[in-house]
Amino acid sequence: MNVNVFIDGGAGTTGLEIRDRLSGRDDVTLITLDDAARKNSKARKQALNDADFVILCLPDDAAREAVAMITSDKTRVIDASTAHRVADGWTYGFAELEPSQQAAIAEARFVSNPGCYPTGFLALVRPLVRAGLIPHDWSLSVNAISGYSGGGKAMIAEFEDGKAKTRARLYALGLAHKHVPEMQKHARMAHPPIFAPSVADTYRGMIVEVPVPLHVLPRKPTLAQLEAALTDAYRDCALIRIAPGDAQYVTIEDDAGSDRLTLRVCGNGETGQARLIATLDNLGKGAAGAAVQNLNIMAGFDPVAGLTL
Repeated sequence: MNVNVFIDGGAGTTGLEIRDRLSGRDDVTLITLDDAARKNSKARKQALNDADFVILCLPDDAAREAVAMITSDKTRVIDASTAHRVADGWTYGFAELEPSQQAAIAEARFVSNPGCYPTGFLALVRPLVRAGLIPHDWSLSVNAISGYSGGGKAMIAEFEDGKAKTRARLYALGLAHKHVPEMQKHARMAHPPIFAPSVADTYRGMIVEVPVPLHVLPRKPTLAQLEAALTDAYRDCALIRIAPGDAQYVTIEDDAGSDRLTLRVCGNGETGQARLIATLDNLGKGAAGAAVQNLNIMAGFDPVAGLTL
């Protein structure tokens, strides 16, 4: 079986990463447009409707416009933008989120690719909420740091041209980051988390951390119980691994250059405090790797075809 795929926005950072993962595969044929045709609305609309699968790597408004241009009933869409992550009629493209999620993605016509930060947060929190170890109405905070490629071409240029004048910086200080609704909805929590992101002077990689005061939770779970719940949730997931929680340190480079996601339950059992930590590549499982995984699932291919474990 061979499918035709059009990457709309294929010249951007995520689009190029997706193209790299699909190149050389004999089950995928890429529909490509030259520079002039990409700016021609008629040629672009034709490509959108000729494709079996369209992967949108566009700003939010442009992604919505692209979806409106699709009139073919056969075209299925994976949107890597923020535009449809909490929208009705779209299936959330985090295959490991729920036991039934992969099956839902396989049948969906419209799939929204998860954000990079929400991927780490949800992988840590959703199984614990589902198991009742963290109450759904609890207030959580999320500390995270990403490589600058997550900011797209403008941020890449800023850091690589030496204009950033920093090794790391905090941002979204007004607590209104566009990833927060996605985190809250798909974790199925009553309150939005306090999200504290930052960017580092490194191209790729990401750490997402959720501190949890176990001693004040209603069930007072132990570190071992949290780790057991995560291990059970991802037992058969090729791209998610549970690492020991006794690491001396965790680095932003731990999963950079891969499409996997590593989870750790660290902390102090005596004080009843936990640090839930996820590492991933913001361009891998946090973006392009997830898009290719969703394409594979929707097309009926091996879910990890073309991916780096």
